Amino acid sequence: QQLTSDESPISREVPRPEEKDKAENPKKTEPEEEEIDIDLNAPETEKAALAIQGKFRRFQKRKQDPSS
Repeated sequence: QQLTSDESPISREVPRPEEKDKAENPKKTEPEEEEIDIDLNAPETEKAALAIQGKFRRFQKRKQDPSS
């Protein structure tokens, strides 16, 4: 069975212009950043932020002084 020029395996390997663009410029094709709706004045948000900050500070302290 012979392949026609449309069925050539080589034509399947050549990226389409859109695919080539994605490979060269991955930052251009990233989806737009989602808007996150968080109430920064909510008491739960403040508690979460303090907890995260405390854990991060402990992590930094351990990172600087691994013996303790």
